[in-house]
Amino acid sequence: MKPFARFVRPILLLAGCVLVGGCSILPQAEPADVYRLPATQAPAAPGTPVKWSLRLASPQASEVLNSPKIAVIPHGNLLSSYAASRWSDPAPVLLRNRLLDGFAQDGRVGLLSVADSNLQTDLELGGQLQAFQTEYQGAGASVVIRLDALLVRGFDQRILASHRFEVRQPLSDVQVPAVVQGFGQASDRLTAEVVNWTVEQGQRLAIPARP
Repeated sequence: MKPFARFVRPILLLAGCVLVGGCSILPQAEPADVYRLPATQAPAAPGTPVKWSLRLASPQASEVLNSPKIAVIPHGNLLSSYAASRWSDPAPVLLRNRLLDGFAQDGRVGLLSVADSNLQTDLELGGQLQAFQTEYQGAGASVVIRLDALLVRGFDQRILASHRFEVRQPLSDVQVPAVVQGFGQASDRLTAEVVNWTVEQGQRLAIPARP
């Protein structure tokens, strides 16, 4: 047998083995538990409806946060994620959808849409998601959500108001299911604050009719 044939034949056999599922040498993907963001928010008391419309945009985020991974800072500046666990959507989408539910439950802003729909509205709520993670401090741990919210005018994207929201939810249990519940509680608290701020700002600004 020629020297070249001695090398080619094993390579061809290996390639054929990889293509056949029963003898694949590729590493198997680790199965992951997929979590929704739980909701614990009770329906709010009916308020006075506003006349302006609102579009919700998914907040901007870093590459690490803009993913389905459940982020955790175990110590110092090390940003990691929980193994074999992930969110059903990237964190900015999870928070955007929670805010959408919060506005719908609140009931004061009846004309709601999301940025994906590309509808014209009086106001748009977006911003920068700075933190959506578990942080360890000594022997304790907390869920931390930090949102730099921006309220902009719909037709020209002029910034009308901004505010930083930060919620820390202490955890008594650091197992992943309990951590997920902590994210739900923190998200509900932050949502209530954002909804109230947005309604107050929208009313204060007395949105003029679009030209």
